[in-house]
Amino acid sequence: MLAWMKILNLGCGTRTSAHPDVINVDWSIYLRLKKNAVLRALVPFVVSGERLERFKALPPNIVVHNLARGIPFESDSIDLVYHSHLLEHLDQDVAARFVREVARVLKPGGIHRVVVPDLEVACRKYLAHVDRCAEDPHEAPLHDSYVEAIIEQSVRREARGTSQQPPARRFVENVILGDARQQGDTHQWMYDRVNLAVLMTNAGFEEPKIRDYSSSGIPGWSQYRLDIDGDGNEYKPGSLYMEFRK
Repeated sequence: MLAWMKILNLGCGTRTSAHPDVINVDWSIYLRLKKNAVLRALVPFVVSGERLERFKALPPNIVVHNLARGIPFESDSIDLVYHSHLLEHLDQDVAARFVREVARVLKPGGIHRVVVPDLEVACRKYLAHVDRCAEDPHEAPLHDSYVEAIIEQSVRREARGTSQQPPARRFVENVILGDARQQGDTHQWMYDRVNLAVLMTNAGFEEPKIRDYSSSGIPGWSQYRLDIDGDGNEYKPGSLYMEFRK
């Protein structure tokens, strides 16, 4: 195992690693508010409840950067690039540019670990439930939840967090922050083990490997605690985990 690695956790949101090897990078509205002293002071007056707690809990070890403008590191300088539930929020052309940028910053032989919602798993569950509905009509009222798992976040018009606010605050957020797509809350594409491998191969990556939340070709991966919750369980069930080598 390397004595020291440089690992990027891209689009981390509030999901960061405190491990010294990991550099957390994100561009969320919460981070931009926290970075500005004036706006930071105003946050408690316009944000409340769980969202305010998340804002207060943001750790200081996050690099605030818009990844649409590239990855702010030199070429061939990073051992591992990791991102979870980020890629599906990018338009396909943006996703293609993004993974090429990942390839640029990785060292030769570096690893790209990708976590996305698994379209194959969602579709298999949907088809299995179609069969159950044919056998038991009482299952039918539950069926839309299986459809929702595939398409809901692609057709969502209002950001989920905004939709749960009191009426006045909800109106203000929709005016100022925009709809679900403008807030980056929607899925622009979905991936399975086939099209994700094609996307990465086109960007120059090799050796596609399917992993799970606890397995990796990265030595000591579990110590970074990026794919497990506080109890050691899978943080994002229903995900596809794949690794590729530059």
